[in-house]
Amino acid sequence: QVHLVESGGGSVQSGGSLVLSCAASIITFRDTCVAWFRQAPGKEREGVATSNKSGGTTYADFAKGRFTISRDSTKNTVNLQMQDLTPEDTATYYCAAVHDNNWCDFTRNFAAWGQGTQVTVSS
Repeated sequence: QVHLVESGGGSVQSGGSLVLSCAASIITFRDTCVAWFRQAPGKEREGVATSNKSGGTTYADFAKGRFTISRDSTKNTVNLQMQDLTPEDTATYYCAAVHDNNWCDFTRNFAAWGQGTQVTVSS
């Protein structure tokens, strides 16, 4: 069973930055579609960014220009660099993965999920 573990969350002030990391056991991310999602208290889960096996990326509108998703093949991680954070970015952030059969977006039925990492941004 694929096991994903997120790390890097924490508390920052508005305008600050964080880098989240998603590590996988058993599999490599080489042939996978990987996505970051987030869920704030009382809100629906929403997609943040995706990374496909070919290096393509997509971002939610709120993430464009502030967040960057990237893969580190040497560490077998998928990272989410976040900058210019605002209190509206406060949420639990989750990574998710599924085999990339040339389809990688937020609507995929992701087979593996991490437990989440908390990001709190104060004003």
